[in-house]
Amino acid sequence: MIKKLAYSTAPTNLIFLTLPLVGCSPHEQLNKASSHSIKQNNHKMSHQMTSEMTVHGLLLWASMGLLMPLGILTIRMSNREKCRRWFKLLFYMHVILQTVSVLLATAGAVLSIKSFENSFNNHHQRIGLALYAAILLQAFIGFRRPHRKSKGRSLWYFAHWVLGTTISLVGIFNIYTGLEAFHKRTSRSTRLWTILFTAQIFFMAFLYLFQDKWDYIQKQGIVLGNEAISPSDQTIPPPQENQKESNFEPSTKSNSLGSYFSKSNALKKLFQLT
Repeated sequence: MIKKLAYSTAPTNLIFLTLPLVGCSPHEQLNKASSHSIKQNNHKMSHQMTSEMTVHGLLLWASMGLLMPLGILTIRMSNREKCRRWFKLLFYMHVILQTVSVLLATAGAVLSIKSFENSFNNHHQRIGLALYAAILLQAFIGFRRPHRKSKGRSLWYFAHWVLGTTISLVGIFNIYTGLEAFHKRTSRSTRLWTILFTAQIFFMAFLYLFQDKWDYIQKQGIVLGNEAISPSDQTIPPPQENQKESNFEPSTKSNSLGSYFSKSNALKKLFQLT
């Protein structure tokens, strides 16, 4: 009886023993597939995030790190230009450069809002938000430029100059903070980009300072004919020329007086004879 019971329950026991194996293998395969898909999605997301951060950085580099300083350089060149045609050309170049800069900054801000987590808990995001508001204000001030010789022209020029210079300097600083944030988020080296950007800033700063010294450099040597005369030669004449001039003036006076007295003596003699 026991043997019959054992033989009869053997198939059912075999089924129950194999059920966990059959039920577990699809579950494990499903877990492996889901984990693999999650890794792929994370890899895709990280690659997409890295590319979007790169595009964001390039847009702001071109806007605040290149076009805005170039716009400042062009308007400074126009202030020294005497030709009206070149003045207009440099002025319109300034307007175009600053307009394109605002558009690129707007594209970078839209990309940041759309793709990044903007919790504004770091310096880069806070400075970026303040800079974008200042850029819009500066564009509004620029288009509201009063005419020359009007009452508010001096105040407008001062506000436009101070705000524009501040935006450019703070924007350059924020690009460095952006490179640091990119390195922390992606663990990629930004040393080459930092070196290139620093070299560009030093070159543009040299041009900015060189504009102030160019007129002074030109005045160091004035070309008259084929000779270059320094300012010291202009201000202090050579001693020989002074002697010639001083000797020449009394000689002319003595000759004129001598001729006068000679004429008067001749007239006196003439009257005596008559």
